[in-house]
Amino acid sequence: MTLKGQTILITGASRGIGKAIALRAAADGARVVIAAKTVSPHPTLPGTIHSAAAEVEAAGGEALAVAVDVRDEAQVEAAVAAAVARFGGIDILVNNASAISLTRTEATPMKRFDLMHQVNARATFLCTQKALPHLRRAPNPHVLNIAPPLTSTLAPKWFGAHLAYTMAKYGMSLCVLGMAEEFRAEGIAVNALWPRTAIDTAAIGFIMDDESRRRSRLPAIVADAAHWVFSQPSRAMTGQFLIDEDVLRKSGVTDFAKYRHPGVREDELISDFFV
Repeated sequence: MTLKGQTILITGASRGIGKAIALRAAADGARVVIAAKTVSPHPTLPGTIHSAAAEVEAAGGEALAVAVDVRDEAQVEAAVAAAVARFGGIDILVNNASAISLTRTEATPMKRFDLMHQVNARATFLCTQKALPHLRRAPNPHVLNIAPPLTSTLAPKWFGAHLAYTMAKYGMSLCVLGMAEEFRAEGIAVNALWPRTAIDTAAIGFIMDDESRRRSRLPAIVADAAHWVFSQPSRAMTGQFLIDEDVLRKSGVTDFAKYRHPGVREDELISDFFV
């Protein structure tokens, strides 16, 4: 199934996994809404909503760059309205925007705690809520949260190591659990996707050294897995907690070398959190 002509709104799409998903959709000729906060070049992180939009168009898609702070309800409403005004509706929502701080309880300022919960759990709930009226009119509506699997990873080690971050990310997962059931009868699929290994993004550079980044997979693996999810009938697959590698193996992929940095063996890859 192609995404040609479908409208996909992706939060946090100016770089990293969000941009990779945008470019994979663009290769089909999709209409992509780049909804992110970075309008002007960041001093340490590459990419803006405008540079990502230009890459989407170069890859064969249509693009709309929308500046949005996902913590702000009015800005989210405006982003959804802009997407509908430009493209006529929304077929797919990707809740990708995320904030991370791998700190223990005493080392987590409440300002950072609030940021993680606002950008992860609250924004996922908010963006989905505002997109719902338009998803209901889509022929194959999907919501995909870049969130960890709940069903097998409620392990104490993830809570003890960085409780505030774990709570915020599992909030996104709980949205999958609840919303999939809530919207099942309407045929709106709500699923989670998470990488089996660490993914080499610019943002992850703040918490990993160069060698660890080299032993991480490229964002394209998550993008290809997301594309497979979007191609499934929304009424047939919802409420799933998916792992990128498992999704691609199910779709017939057997060679994962293209998702690794040159010279890195499969057994040298670093596992991601929550798996």
